[in-house]
Amino acid sequence: MVNVALPAIKRDLGGGLALQQWLVDSYLLTLGSLILVGGSLSDLFGARRLFLIGIISFGAISAACAAAPDGTLLILLRGLQGVAGAVLTPSGLAVIARTFRGEERGAAIGTWTAWTGIAFVIGPLVGGWLVTNASWRWIFVVNVPFAVVTAALVMYAVPSDMGKRTRVDFTGALLCALGLGGPVFALIEQPRHGWGDPLILGTLLGGLAMLGVFFWWERRASAPMLPLALFARRNFSFANLETFAVYAGLSVLTFFVTLFLQQLDGYSAVKSGVALVPITIVMFALSPRVGRLSMRIGPRLFMGFGPLVAAAGTVALVRLKPGFSYWEELFPALIVFSIGLSMIVAPLTATVLADADETDSGIASGTNNAVARIAGLLGIAGVGVAAATSNNELNVHGFQLAMGITAVLLAFGGVIGLAGIRNRTHE
Repeated sequence: MVNVALPAIKRDLGGGLALQQWLVDSYLLTLGSLILVGGSLSDLFGARRLFLIGIISFGAISAACAAAPDGTLLILLRGLQGVAGAVLTPSGLAVIARTFRGEERGAAIGTWTAWTGIAFVIGPLVGGWLVTNASWRWIFVVNVPFAVVTAALVMYAVPSDMGKRTRVDFTGALLCALGLGGPVFALIEQPRHGWGDPLILGTLLGGLAMLGVFFWWERRASAPMLPLALFARRNFSFANLETFAVYAGLSVLTFFVTLFLQQLDGYSAVKSGVALVPITIVMFALSPRVGRLSMRIGPRLFMGFGPLVAAAGTVALVRLKPGFSYWEELFPALIVFSIGLSMIVAPLTATVLADADETDSGIASGTNNAVARIAGLLGIAGVGVAAATSNNELNVHGFQLAMGITAVLLAFGGVIGLAGIRNRTHE
């Protein structure tokens, strides 16, 4: 919903492409840098308890976002939303991992993926209607009743569980946040300041240095937020590398397609939401089936060919220009893209969780979610540098360039899947 509301927020609060990037990336920054801590906390205190804390906090912060008087405060509150998301996301997947086994786990993850995909597209649709008929502020208000109902359902239906970990790596969390924050700030603000500005170079190099310190710390910490030993497991390592490529492409596509439809082709917020509904239908129909089938025959083919199919759909978007025909140009590309996306998401998540034991399910889920969010964070910030004009706006050439980069990222993810993933049933 935030993506589809970006033009309206820009008109109301001011700011250019940088404000729009920060409204997305401030959330992704805190989510990506703290989600590993969220996974550790889930393993320490129990997944049910952490999920409740996260969902209640998310609802409360959403109410505050709705009342934000200016862009700066809204960006800060979006960062706090990311903190809440970092708590609830790995806890939700940990509950699934601890409840289901075998094909049932694959089907459960597929169902979770399908509903995530549905929300991913229904959100812009509902958000577009709210922006057009009420105000962009309602896209945050609407989160509150969902949070209340979800918390009540969790208290009623999810049994309590006990954590197994004993410590949380807050030093690692701080280093990770600083390491990500520097490069992201530099990439988003570079079009306005230029690479010669000491602020841009300082934050870029300082952030990269902090990332180096982060990995050094994780190797020596007694209870690291990112257990590097997990990456010694082949499927876990390659699945996370593929996650980075695929989710970077996915985030870039959704961000720039939404802006293209509204700012360059004159779509209303509602119409731009409706335009993406085909993705919802395909995801809902295919994800649970793909999740179950991948647990039966292995994930390799799905994780290899899924991103390649999605890349083929994205290539068609490179030719998109204002005045295009929806049914002849955008609709077919979205169908092909969504089929590929449905092939990859559930098997990828199941593969990551399959390589972790029950006591590490929270941190394994957190690691994979962190990689996905960081990929989106760096993808939007990095491609924004290439796509933005000199006055920090988006034009047709910038959009087409963004779609080309997206196709390359998705295709690279498919190559990783085919080359690196191994089917357990064939070992």
